[in-house]
This record gives sequence, structure tokens and C-alpha cells, in this order.
Amino acid sequence: MSDTARDRILERLRNAPRQEAPRPDAPASTAADPDRGARVGRLKSLLEAMRTEVHVLPAAEWIPRLREVLQARAIKTLLYAPETGLGAALAEARQQDAAGLPELVAYSETVESFKERIFAVDAAVTTAAGAVADTGALILRPTRAEPRLMSLVPPVHIAVLAAEAIHPSLSEAMQDGRWSADMPTNLLLISGPSKTADIELTLAFGVHGPKELIVFILDD
Repeated sequence: MSDTARDRILERLRNAPRQEAPRPDAPASTAADPDRGARVGRLKSLLEAMRTEVHVLPAAEWIPRLREVLQARAIKTLLYAPETGLGAALAEARQQDAAGLPELVAYSETVESFKERIFAVDAAVTTAAGAVADTGALILRPTRAEPRLMSLVPPVHIAVLAAEAIHPSLSEAMQDGRWSADMPTNLLLISGPSKTADIELTLAFGVHGPKELIVFILDD
């Protein structure tokens, strides 16, 4: 393209009438947000629609229920994060009464030295930082103590969520969690077991991650 032709094109672009791009409507007011019970119910319903097993129970009862869930699946090894409050509670429960709980495998090494072990465990348990009720998604914020691989590799992923951490919408989860000021390097939104679809849009579960997702919602 000659300089003259290019100059003519650029001149037409400069002189073209300008139109401001349309702006999306502001989000609806959340003054009438559902209460906690309604958020728990909606999250449970949407997760179950995506083949997730959900247990809503008081915090004091989740480990006994966990024993039942693991025994029903004949889980032999459970990956956990020993430096978290969740991990400490599990370790203490097994120390006091090992019956019903499988071997606890601590994620306490580097990925390079631990990768063979992590691909061999039966299940993993992690903390859910929050959840979004209107889309039925868990929020996971992986850390050095509880890395992303824990929720991605084992065939059964168990997530433990506090009911008060369920937000009506993603925007409110972002605001309440101050994501703009403390955005993690990695953040996961999980709406069920790993799933993918073929060319005919037939869903297949567990192809690229956990085959099962089990959620404990602790509601006191």
C-alpha cells in the first residue's frame, strides 16, 4: 500500500463520525437478597443438578458424616492440608478415634517430590472459601498450604463450606472478599464434578478431573 493510499484511509478514519459504545445496564439492586437459608437451599439444588452430593449439617457433625461417606465408597487414602484449620481438625479426629477414617495423606512436600503420591490417593478434602448461590458455584482460593492440585487430581473431591460464606451473586462475593485489593494468583469456581461434552453435546463426567464432588455445608 502506498503512503498516499494509507494516508487517505487514515484520514477517513479520523474524520468518521464517532459513536459511543452502548453501556450495559447497572446490575439490579440487591436490597431484596434472599436470606441465608434460601441461599443454602439454592446452592444445594444447583450443585445437585450437576451430580454433586451435598450435605447440610452443623459444624460439629461433619466429620462423623464424612466417616460414613468415605466408608460407603471404600476410600482408603484421603489427601489433606495439615497447615489449615480443616486439616488440623481431621488429624485430631483421627488421633482420637481412627475408626472409619482412612489413611490421611498430608500434602506437605513440593509437587516434584509428591506428584506420584497425589495421583495415587483415593480422595482429597479442601476448604471452600465461599460460594455463589445464583449460579451454584463453589469458590476455592488455592494457597501454598492447600494447592490447586488437591481439587483437580484425586478422583473424589470433598469441599467443606461455611454457610455464612455463601453469597447471593459473584459480584457480591468479589466485593465482600475485596478481590480488587487482594486478588489471588489462582481462583477456582467449581459447579460440580469435572465434565466435558463431545461433538454431540453429550456430557461426560470425570474425564479431566474428579469424578465426584462432595460438599459439606456447615450451617450453625
